[in-house]
Amino acid sequence: MAWRCSGISNPDLINRMDQAKLISNPTVKAAMLAVDRGHYSRFKPYEDSPQTIGHNSTISAPHMHAAALESLAPFLFPGAKALDVGSGSGYLTVCMAEMVGPQGRAVGVDHIPELVELAKQNTKKDHPEFLQNNRVSFYTADGRVGFPQDAPYDCIHVGAAAYKLHDKLVEQLKAPGRMFIPVGDEGGQAIYVVDKDKDGNITKKKTMDVWVMF
Repeated sequence: MAWRCSGISNPDLINRMDQAKLISNPTVKAAMLAVDRGHYSRFKPYEDSPQTIGHNSTISAPHMHAAALESLAPFLFPGAKALDVGSGSGYLTVCMAEMVGPQGRAVGVDHIPELVELAKQNTKKDHPEFLQNNRVSFYTADGRVGFPQDAPYDCIHVGAAAYKLHDKLVEQLKAPGRMFIPVGDEGGQAIYVVDKDKDGNITKKKTMDVWVMF
């Protein structure tokens, strides 16, 4: 069970997920070790479960963040551009920024201004240089329409459940590109991976069921 991966520190949490085979990509492990979840969650940051971040929002369980980064890893290469929709406290956006390197960029958007400010403050505590050199940036925006100002993106992560796959997000993917998105409602959700190939053809694949809003 994923909850057994809970740790007493960030390295302990990540190493436990690695041992449980929830992390297999070394670049994902390196990024999650480099971004201390303790800066992004006030409550039980190293427990493998969702935690409140205020404003009726949560930070996803660590194993869900690991699953997202593992799926998107081929598109989080050095120099890539990534979009994090529903960036919340900023944790996954900064992980993505870590993976794309100094020449890459990660953009986080959230519709709650207070969370956008929280993400900026959290990043200042953990990786202030990412904000200073524009490697990561956060904006208040309606994630359902993405963030066309900086499109296209090599990959898009959606951190809040959508009732459907939004065409505007798919349009903002590069060719090739990939999106990781939970789709559903309070009755149940599933994670879909949406791939756009080099010719612009779209494929959608259900990868797992999830039962908790995040």
